[in-house]
Amino acid sequence: MADNNMPEIKIDADHMYREESFSDLKVGSIRKLIPVTANGEDDDSRDVRFEGSASLMTPAGSLPLSFELEADDLAGAIEQFPAAVNAEAERAIEELKEMQRQQGQKIQVPGQGGGQGGFGGGQGGGRIQF
Repeated sequence: MADNNMPEIKIDADHMYREESFSDLKVGSIRKLIPVTANGEDDDSRDVRFEGSASLMTPAGSLPLSFELEADDLAGAIEQFPAAVNAEAERAIEELKEMQRQQGQKIQVPGQGGGQGGFGGGQGGGRIQF
C-alpha cells in the first residue's frame, strides 16, 4: 500500500544517537544524546549533545519548547538551562505575536467565515508559567 509519490524515508545510520533523559519533574527535562555507530557502540569521533525541553503555558494552552544546550556535561547543561529556556520562550512569544499581527491584517470578507479577529485574549498580560 505504498504511495509511489512518497519520498523514501531512511534513518541515517551515520548519525545515530543513544538518548538519556534527565528531569527535575517540575520545570523541564534535559536529553543527553550520545553518538553511536550503526552497531550501537559509542562513537568517540563525535561530540555528545544536550537538548532541553519545557512547556510554556499560554492562554491557548501548553506550547512545547525545545532548545540546544551548548555544554560538555550534564552539570553544564543544567547551568545553561534557565538562560536557554528563557531565550526560547521569548522567541516563541515573538513568533506568536507576529502570527497575531499577520492574522489581524487579513482582509475580512463577509460570508467567508472565520473572522472575529485574531487569537483573542488581547495582548499578553498573563504570566509565563513553566
